[in-house]
Amino acid sequence: MVKKKYNIQEHGLVPEHLKLSEKEVKDLLERYHISLKELPKISKKDPAISHLNIKEGDVIKIIRKSKTASESIFYRGVINV
Repeated sequence: MVKKKYNIQEHGLVPEHLKLSEKEVKDLLERYHISLKELPKISKKDPAISHLNIKEGDVIKIIRKSKTASESIFYRGVINV
């Protein structure tokens, strides 16, 4: 019997994860007057971002569905842990 690999991105409770471009990262950091080090972190090994071809220092945009706000957006800096 062959075991089928499960795709975590297809699970209904996993929010959408997107890799930001360099320009989007620059705009984000300027808009909030922060540095990359001040963003909350996400591990490079996190299964939810394994399909994004990411490296340490990238920024991930997480879009979560919200009952009150339609959607909520969060940002995470990628670390190599």
